[in-house]
Amino acid sequence: MKTYLFTIYVFACNIFIAHFFPPVVQSAPPEIRIGSKKFTESVILGEIVTHLIKSTGAQPVYKRELGGTRVLWNALIKGEIDIYPEYTGTISEEILADEGVQSGEEIRQALSNHGIKMTKTLGFTNTYAIGMKEEVAEKLKIQKISDLRHHPDLKFGFGNEFMDRGDGWRILRKNYNLPQQDVRGLDHDLAYRGLNKGTIDAIDIYSTDAKIRYYNLRILEDDLDHFPVYNAVILYRSDLEEHAPHVVAVLKKLESRISESEMIKMNSRANLEMVPETRIASDFLSESLSLETGFIEESAIGRLFHHTGEHLYLVAISLSAAILISIPLGILSAKRPKLGQVILGIVGVIQTIPSIALLVFMIPLLGIGGPPAIAALFLYSLLPIVRNTYTGIHDIRPQIRESAEALGLPPGARLRLVELPIVSRSILAGIKTSAVINVGTATLGALIGAGGYGQLILTGIRLDNMSLILQGAVPAAVLALIVQGCFEIMERFLVPKGLRLKHTA
Repeated sequence: MKTYLFTIYVFACNIFIAHFFPPVVQSAPPEIRIGSKKFTESVILGEIVTHLIKSTGAQPVYKRELGGTRVLWNALIKGEIDIYPEYTGTISEEILADEGVQSGEEIRQALSNHGIKMTKTLGFTNTYAIGMKEEVAEKLKIQKISDLRHHPDLKFGFGNEFMDRGDGWRILRKNYNLPQQDVRGLDHDLAYRGLNKGTIDAIDIYSTDAKIRYYNLRILEDDLDHFPVYNAVILYRSDLEEHAPHVVAVLKKLESRISESEMIKMNSRANLEMVPETRIASDFLSESLSLETGFIEESAIGRLFHHTGEHLYLVAISLSAAILISIPLGILSAKRPKLGQVILGIVGVIQTIPSIALLVFMIPLLGIGGPPAIAALFLYSLLPIVRNTYTGIHDIRPQIRESAEALGLPPGARLRLVELPIVSRSILAGIKTSAVINVGTATLGALIGAGGYGQLILTGIRLDNMSLILQGAVPAAVLALIVQGCFEIMERFLVPKGLRLKHTA
């Protein structure tokens, strides 16, 4: 009985937490939703668009660092976001690769068939390129990508997206007949560190990246013209022209207004001077469009509170649902052994799926943001509770069951008055394990726009800022310890006294 009361208590507490600590992203109903990829330039352009839309009196919702090209494109098609910055080369070679579009007009027409519109170029090109440390390239006499053919032992480290893009490594290798075998995929921002430390010799880079100069990199000439033109543009849903024409009008103010040098300067301020992207965007609009926009620079305490609310929201909802579902499943598994093997098999298989893959699997079903993250965390929390409940009931001594039957207790009463109190310690142990797993795994929710402490970690990796990484990692670890400690305290009140005395002895 106490176990059920405990479950209801935890559920009520979690609903309280979810209600009073809602994620800021979800606190206001989204009107115009802007997305950006997880690299600095895209984040800055997203901030510029957000400021512009806010200047019209609309209420933009900015979902930054959502992921790669496919995540943003699918979100735009499904209407989960309305706007995001993109590049023409990425559209022709990756998004619409099967449609064989090349010219601007062909791209525009193909996008229109998907219900998407595109602005004219923002004024700069950010092409893919291959970069090496200047001293290494000079020593090996490498000026062009084709020169790499003569150095098969070089180690390459490319961004994960570049490894499989239509204009990425596989096609580059084929076009240039490159012999290198030591080629690994890794986070684009971490690749710069590997290059600087000499663990890799060449990486893919963006031509407007501020780190090219910072790390003194040589951009290799694309002598076979492998890479197309990557003009920066803004993609938006065509229905905006009907219900928010003022937004489309303000987007067009950016056409031909950002030069390549200006974009490099903005990237440099974010990556090297650690200036917040929202301030960079506001400064640009003030200088280039004479548009004064206000912005709020979030303090460290504000960020902590903000992301703690998002993290608690994910954990509270997913763990509550897992507790409510898992305990009955565990009981059913113990009472119906054949069906129990199926249930345990299914939750066991779910647990073997890599957590990041499980998050991505949820996107086609639930889109981006909190719901798919909560669903994935819920599934990941099932196994420890189901298995501990099953094992606890299964291992009750036959003499105890026989005594309960001799007293004439019906099955429901035996379960409620005898079996569940006896196995309450085992159930609580499963819940504690699930809670700790849940808190840690929730940091991955930031990869699909769910926020939480993972957002700070991702931003820290992008900006090479260890302080930001720790601001996300340390609270996540502390929260896991707090959650475990809370369940330890609850155990003293929920586990029958006789069982606790027996355990202590």
